[in-house]
This record gives sequence, C-alpha cells and structure tokens, in this order.
Amino acid sequence: MRGKVLLIVGLAAGYVLGARAGRERYDDIKRVAGNLWHDPKVQRQVRNAEDFAKDKAPEVVDFLTDGAKKVASQVSGSTRRATASKSASTRKPASRSTKSASSKSASSE
Repeated sequence: MRGKVLLIVGLAAGYVLGARAGRERYDDIKRVAGNLWHDPKVQRQVRNAEDFAKDKAPEVVDFLTDGAKKVASQVSGSTRRATASKSASTRKPASRSTKSASSKSASSE
C-alpha cells in the first residue's frame, strides 16, 4: 500500500512540476537529451553495446535452448510418472466390498 501511495504522490508531483515548467522547459530538456544522444562518445558506446549483444546472442540462444530442453524433459518425465501412479491408484482391488445404499442410510441416522 505504501508503494502505491508513493507512486501516486510522485505522479502528482511530476504533473504539477511539469505543468509549471511549461512547454519551453520541455523543449529545453528535449534539446539537451537529443544533443547528449547524438554526442560521438555516447554513440561509440551505443555501437559497443550493440556489437557486444550481437556477439553474445548465439550463446544466449544456445543457453536458452538447452535450458528449455532440460525443463521439457523433466516435465514430460514427471507427467509420465504421475500418469502411471494415477492409473495405478484408480484401480480397485476385486476383493474389496462396498457398503450397500441401505446400510449407508441406516448408519447416517
């Protein structure tokens, strides 16, 4: 609950401050952010991050594929065991007798 209250207070404060700053301040912030994004140093780091992600992508795919196969085999193995134990538990022995309906009603009174 505390988190929700803080979120609402933060949103309200942002709205009030944004409304007071107006369009000019928004345009200033947008211009500064654009200048920062297009800075050659920032773009060099962006390219480095992209290259790193492209280099590691095949490894990540292999890792995730192996993990998915492992989980799938565990799930299918546990499903087979559960199905076998369920079918064994649903079989009733032939020697067990059940109470008749009249004896059940007499015992419930």
